[in-house]
Amino acid sequence: MKEYFLIASLLLIPVLSHSSPLDQPYQAGEKLEYLVHYGVINGGIAKLELKKDTFAGKDVYHSIFVGQTTGLADALFRVMDIFEAYIDPESELPVKSIRNASEGRYKRYNVVLFDRESRKDSAVLTSNLTGKHVTQMNIHDILSCFYFFRKSIMAKNPVLKRGDMITIMTWFTDELYPIRLRYVGLDEVRTKVGKIKCYKFNPVTESGRLFKDENGATFWFSADKNYLPVKVRFDIFVGSFTVDLSSYEGLANPLNIKRTDRQN
Repeated sequence: MKEYFLIASLLLIPVLSHSSPLDQPYQAGEKLEYLVHYGVINGGIAKLELKKDTFAGKDVYHSIFVGQTTGLADALFRVMDIFEAYIDPESELPVKSIRNASEGRYKRYNVVLFDRESRKDSAVLTSNLTGKHVTQMNIHDILSCFYFFRKSIMAKNPVLKRGDMITIMTWFTDELYPIRLRYVGLDEVRTKVGKIKCYKFNPVTESGRLFKDENGATFWFSADKNYLPVKVRFDIFVGSFTVDLSSYEGLANPLNIKRTDRQN
């Protein structure tokens, strides 16, 4: 099941030069909420928040993702996953990562510290479960890569072309896990908050395990200065489900939406 929760966290989350605050697609205070649907059935909720914090005496971003089942899905297979990342605002790389997973009978609490000072050419990761690992210097965790991906889209505009691939190497469940997303074009998405013009991406996923093929998931990011994750759809062997933006606050830039009769 880890592929599902990995991608849901990505919503449901190349090293660039540090951008000025005016170019920032996110900021502390951003709060996003999503609904998970299995057809017409609501199956869960997800919340993602970014706030200011300190770590080892330095100012950092603190990102918190909470995903949980509700209703019938909660009765059949209860899930409560909490991911946290402490992110250096200058390098946009994680300094600490926490995964607190409760998925049915599966329980796992994993803390990873990222040391980029001890070695000049690589990072040293210390996991409470598996010990020390030496990786590439610009390694991300599952939450920091979500924000970094938004900056990556911004850096590619206005020359983003169909077929362009964005690849980010992450550390997830104490393993190297590359995230690859291919741009497929513009689309308009209907959400609870209104219609939103979006950039559409297909993650290159591994077929034969959870997804039907390598294009078994689709992501939509707002085509404005926020590059906000708006919707995710998964096509897996047991069916399809979607994750839809239901509310937001504290965005760095106004969200470009067309109001509908479904607005809050």
